[in-house]
Amino acid sequence: MANELLGRWGESLAARYLQKKRYTITAANYRSRFGEIDLIAEDKKFLVFVEVKLRKSAEFAQAKEFVDRGKQERLKQTAAIYLSQNEEITKQPRFDVIEIYAPDGMETKHPEIMHWEDAFE
Repeated sequence: MANELLGRWGESLAARYLQKKRYTITAANYRSRFGEIDLIAEDKKFLVFVEVKLRKSAEFAQAKEFVDRGKQERLKQTAAIYLSQNEEITKQPRFDVIEIYAPDGMETKHPEIMHWEDAFE
């Protein structure tokens, strides 16, 4: 339960970050049989599928490194289902990763946020 609460907190930070950059959040926690997409957002040009990674630090590895090929494939399959259910969408899809470093969890006063656009190969 605590990890889920912490994850939702991170996703909320990421959503606010994107909104400040003039993205519109169109969905959160979209689920399919393949997995879940944390956030789906739009800007003027792209429909962005966002994976949010929250870590205490980058000491062991950067958070985006935990989005391996298997996770990327599940995200792509889930995005394809979303697109098939929303055929009116004409924007180019893109996959981003938002890393959030919060050494003190939800008590972190100034979490570090890094946004990796077009993060998948």
